[in-house]
Amino acid sequence: MLITRIERFLRETGMPWTKFGRLAAHDPRFVQDLRNGRTPRFATERRIEHFMNIYRETPHVQ
Repeated sequence: MLITRIERFLRETGMPWTKFGRLAAHDPRFVQDLRNGRTPRFATERRIEHFMNIYRETPHVQ
């Protein structure tokens, strides 16, 4: 499930869920909506996966 992969990503990166939603889906409530049962469209799911993959590959200053 997408939410499982997102939750793992959030733990790994320490990114707040609202920031993730803003950056990945342009919706700060995206993660909360998924937690509440929202099912994203296939294209949205692919875009979110792409965001997580690119983010992991890019060095970030902490």
